[in-house]
Amino acid sequence: MNFLSGSDLLLQIIYLIAAVLFILSLKLMSSPKSARHGVWAGELGMLLAIIGTLLHHGIVDYRWIAIGLVLGSIIGVPLGLVHMTAVPQRTALSHAFGALCVTLVGTSEFYLRAPNVPPFMMAVLSAEVILGSLTFTGSLMAAGKLEEVLPQRPITYKGQNFVNLSVLGLAIVGAVVLILHPEHMHLFPAILGISLLFGVLMIIPIGGADMPTVMSLLNSYAGLSAAAMGFVLDSKLLIIAGALDGASGFILSVNMSKAMNRSFSNVLFGAFGQEQAAKGAAGQEAKPVKSATPEEAAAILGAASKVVIVPGYGMAVAQAQHKVRELYDALTKRGVDVKFGIHPVAGRMPGHMNVLLAEADIPYDKLLDMEDINPDFPQTDVALVIGANDVTNPAARNEPSSPIYGMPILDVDKARTVMVIKRGMSPGFAGIDNPLYYLDRTLMLFGDAKSFVGDIVRELGGGHS
Repeated sequence: MNFLSGSDLLLQIIYLIAAVLFILSLKLMSSPKSARHGVWAGELGMLLAIIGTLLHHGIVDYRWIAIGLVLGSIIGVPLGLVHMTAVPQRTALSHAFGALCVTLVGTSEFYLRAPNVPPFMMAVLSAEVILGSLTFTGSLMAAGKLEEVLPQRPITYKGQNFVNLSVLGLAIVGAVVLILHPEHMHLFPAILGISLLFGVLMIIPIGGADMPTVMSLLNSYAGLSAAAMGFVLDSKLLIIAGALDGASGFILSVNMSKAMNRSFSNVLFGAFGQEQAAKGAAGQEAKPVKSATPEEAAAILGAASKVVIVPGYGMAVAQAQHKVRELYDALTKRGVDVKFGIHPVAGRMPGHMNVLLAEADIPYDKLLDMEDINPDFPQTDVALVIGANDVTNPAARNEPSSPIYGMPILDVDKARTVMVIKRGMSPGFAGIDNPLYYLDRTLMLFGDAKSFVGDIVRELGGGHS
């Protein structure tokens, strides 16, 4: 029987505690009330994992590790100091950096072990490098689309899906050949290059409206590649953490696809958001809309009994969440019942609106999911939409020809009065015109969300002595 030495036993205990904290972190983050504690548990688990790794007996020189820690801190600290509106693209960059790390480790391990690589080890090495490479370039493309330095609309061409699947198939075939014949080392760079190319090809046909689902899917790929790296490095902690990340990302992607009433294949290959971009832009000027001033909006809101606020990415761009909290306070003091309707894919990343509203200390029990708030809209006096476009588009219910037909939406058009804060009449991130804006009961409140909500709050405050 083999007994662990004192240092090895301590290392395994540290790793076990870290793994438990990772699992606990996911559990706690499933609820807004405990999410903050979940983040702390995850951070503590990661700290223990780093400490355990630094105590590993295989380390003979800490100088390069110290250099890496310093360089990583220099890069990481500025990345953490971003506005809330930039969190989605920063998250995509985090996926990219993690995937690049996995790819580089896999590459170095291959050349350290080749050509005498056992079949199982070659299989997990191949999975690690393929998933890591496509996640790296795919995440960079996603970050570029979110930052709007790359075209947000789907970029498509005839036979694109066949080309994409063929490229991925080439990488897989190359991996199979390497598993059977690891002496063909020249195939490894080809697999690496093809996988990097596939990451680009995978993202360019995906439109902005699908970015939340794509973000969670890329998170899943990053986790699975890390789990594969755990097998390569014989790290149980990496296997556990990667499996947790991969499984949670995949489950979240499935749930978000269901929330849009669409399949994975449609998200990945449907080029959502392209078909009606031109139609929406062409038809806008000919349709009349009703607009209102902050004074008029404040009078309507102040006289209401029940108000539902629907936030979207426009609120994030304007950084209006704190002004929205002031509006909530002002209306609540008047006895108005105020709730928030949250669509699962609102914003640019999973849970984007929940994070913003939590930052502004909106009470958790006032944040209602789509299926919980939709029955309330027919009895709602005012539905106030702040920067949300596609998730409130009634074309999803009424127009079979619309690309979003069948997608569950927030039923704001069933409220007695609808007010929409928008800078202009441009379509949303999906590039689809919204018939909601032209309804008789809809009032357009044109302007910056933060300024407009602030003006409404001042008007409401002005009615009190």
